Amino acid sequence: MKSRRATDPARRVAYRVLRAVSADGAYANLELAKQLREANLGERDAAFVTELVSGTCRFTGTYDLILARASGRPLSSMQPAVIDILRLGCHQLLSMRVPSHAAISATVDLAAKAVGERVTGLVNAVLRKVAAHELDEWLAELTSKLSNADALAVRSHHPRWIADAFAELLPADEVVGALAASNRPPQTHLVVRPGLADPRDLPGEPLRYSPFGTVVDGNPGDVPALRQGRAGVQDEGSQLVALALSRVDVPDGPWLDLCAGPGGKAALLAGLALQQGHTFLASELQPHRAELVAQALRKYSPRPLTIAADGTKPAWRAGVFARVMADVPCTGLGALRRRPEARWRRKASDLEELIPLQRSLLRSAIDAAASGGVIAYVTCSPHRRETSEVVEAVAADAPVEIMDAAQYLPEVPDCAVGSFVQLWPHRHGTDAMFLALLRKRG
Repeated sequence: MKSRRATDPARRVAYRVLRAVSADGAYANLELAKQLREANLGERDAAFVTELVSGTCRFTGTYDLILARASGRPLSSMQPAVIDILRLGCHQLLSMRVPSHAAISATVDLAAKAVGERVTGLVNAVLRKVAAHELDEWLAELTSKLSNADALAVRSHHPRWIADAFAELLPADEVVGALAASNRPPQTHLVVRPGLADPRDLPGEPLRYSPFGTVVDGNPGDVPALRQGRAGVQDEGSQLVALALSRVDVPDGPWLDLCAGPGGKAALLAGLALQQGHTFLASELQPHRAELVAQALRKYSPRPLTIAADGTKPAWRAGVFARVMADVPCTGLGALRRRPEARWRRKASDLEELIPLQRSLLRSAIDAAASGGVIAYVTCSPHRRETSEVVEAVAADAPVEIMDAAQYLPEVPDCAVGSFVQLWPHRHGTDAMFLALLRKRG
């Protein structure tokens, strides 16, 4: 029997979002936006829900270790709904400025309402034990007998395989800072549709490196240029990889975005192509994502063509495109700031499925390029297996030369890794985008 206790509307919304993420595989940012629209909360409550959901998703693995220690039992012995409620309580107690008595009382009331009175004793007891220590004290206890690598993963709130990937790529004195940057919510970056708006039409301050946008605080939904389809929201890193591709000297010819969904890079490249008098084709495998691309391109005239097609089985003639963008599906480790649940949802084994697809898409992009044309291979991940190793493996037996990508982003410091570009949140304030540029030989 459910309780008649009064519960805080903001916490009820946060609980519904977290259950959708945990039980249904929902994306936290999309589900959060949906639930906030339906709940019609005030600005302060909406901000509380956003931090509660995002922070809980970001630190889920750490909170699970703490809850197992505090409860003295494996979490698998508890109802999934109760686990989510305890995670929400953990975040309020350990990472938000919510007084302990208020966090525990409100979470117990939520448990009574959402699950039933029978679980309130467990929730109350576990959260009181959690509240007995600060987060740093819990981390010290959890890591006291771990190896350095395992301790780094726990302290940075990342799975071990992700922490290892960062440690393999970065100087030792940057690893902690890079992992910490993945735990900080990103700023909102805006971008114009070239030819439809000017960055001066946008609110906020100019971006550090990209000439196409600004950085703003808060919700950009009220910006006129966005409502009119003349601008969008896009991380500066995505703007920079598109900019680099547009700067390379190539023969005249059409441009192609091979994996265009949801349409941010396509919208920027399409505007640049039209300004130079070239046609642009956007292709996306999933029809619903292809529709998002078409929406992003809707204000251009003539309107670029968008198709739903499999990039590994091209719907276009080979050897005709002057520029090809291959922003391939990846683990998304470079965007952990904006997809807080992804670090616990993704597994190292996902690479085994992604890498063959990435290689196939890059080969298809090379086939699509004309002689002298350039291909941009892009991932929102710094992981070596899906970045440099994919490019080097495909280039070894393809008619291409790997170009020095960093020379096309001279305004961006410390971004070169050999012939490639690797952006980082802690260095550049962008997502951790990887870029390789390859020129097709005759």
